[in-house]
Amino acid sequence: MAEDRGEGMGGGHVAADELRLLIERAERLEEEKKGIADDIKDVMAEAKSRGYDAKAIRRILQIRKKKKEEYQEEESILEVYLQALGMI
Repeated sequence: MAEDRGEGMGGGHVAADELRLLIERAERLEEEKKGIADDIKDVMAEAKSRGYDAKAIRRILQIRKKKKEEYQEEESILEVYLQALGMI
């Protein structure tokens, strides 16, 4: 274990190569994440240029991540609240 070797959080000694590799890996992943975010932004811009509503598409993406039952429950609660406020 790292703690047994005096490395890591509490030992005072740091395995510099291991730490550097972990940081570099995290940096690469951050770059990939930025690239993917840029790609998504491009898709939304394309959708908008074709006349689609990007907000609606983003909402659909959120809904599709959920289980059907979870989404239906959220919608039911929302409807009750909107009715209570006289909004529907």
